[in-house]
Amino acid sequence: MELLNVTDLTAKPVSLLSNCTVDTSYRFTFYQVSYSVIFLLGLATNGLAVRRLCVSPGAMNSTAVYMASLSAVDLFFVISLPLRIYYYHQRARASGWTPGAAYCQVTFVVKYISLYGGIFFLVCIAVDRYCAVVRPLASAARRLRVARAVSGGIWCVVLGLGVGLPLLRSAAARPSEPCLLDPSERRHRAVILAVLGLVLAAFLLPALLLLYSYCRVLRVLRRPRRRRCRRGRRRTLTVIYWVLAVFLLCFLPYHVNLLGYTLTHVELLPHCGLARLTKAAHPVVLSLASFNCCLNPLVYYFSSSLVHRETPSGGGSGSQ
Repeated sequence: MELLNVTDLTAKPVSLLSNCTVDTSYRFTFYQVSYSVIFLLGLATNGLAVRRLCVSPGAMNSTAVYMASLSAVDLFFVISLPLRIYYYHQRARASGWTPGAAYCQVTFVVKYISLYGGIFFLVCIAVDRYCAVVRPLASAARRLRVARAVSGGIWCVVLGLGVGLPLLRSAAARPSEPCLLDPSERRHRAVILAVLGLVLAAFLLPALLLLYSYCRVLRVLRRPRRRRCRRGRRRTLTVIYWVLAVFLLCFLPYHVNLLGYTLTHVELLPHCGLARLTKAAHPVVLSLASFNCCLNPLVYYFSSSLVHRETPSGGGSGSQ
């Protein structure tokens, strides 16, 4: 049940890649193990983060609002993992079980909401740090009601992507196996490329905004007058480096691999070596992308002093 199901993208070998085969039968067992670990860790870490946020409503500020949304997105994905584990268990047994269209739609909706909800709310945390450090006088951007409005808007966008992308990709699915894509027809390839473009845009635009925000924050923190607040500076730097690590470890490899695999299998980039490499790597990078739900709670852990120190005042504005 990959994001685009690129591991099983073709119903039959594409002409230019007919001899490019690689054994990925290991993926069914690999997914069962990796998703089981993610389920246990994600349930524990996100449950603790949500509990901590819920029992401290008086300390709620803009940072806490975005962290609460991030934890909710992660929990939403974690509780869906038993469905995915069951799917791969059935595939590993070669039982002949074929999931219905509704099952595929629900699974893809949850996957898109989790992946891009995680990306968008991590970017919200980055912009929040930017406003706290670089624009501390512009407190309106960090008021509690503004953070709640932004969080609500992000949820609308994420839900729109989560529902819209699976519906779009279903237009290129196989009638007999609705979870799998079929790029053999030209119109199917156009749909697949459209989904790919939307997916890459949903990653690249937030990533650029995150990098811009953090570069500006780092420039400010290097100034001599900022070095006097060493504890707050250290906490902010830890949050920055951790969020960047999550992006580099979880999200970047997946999207780079997805781009290479899709282009090779719709024959826009008919390179046999690249097709084999991306197909073999896909189970690993997809599991890494899913593992972000276990790493995100550590962002809350590292930023917890910022949450509790920047207590709301005057409508929820805070300062660095």
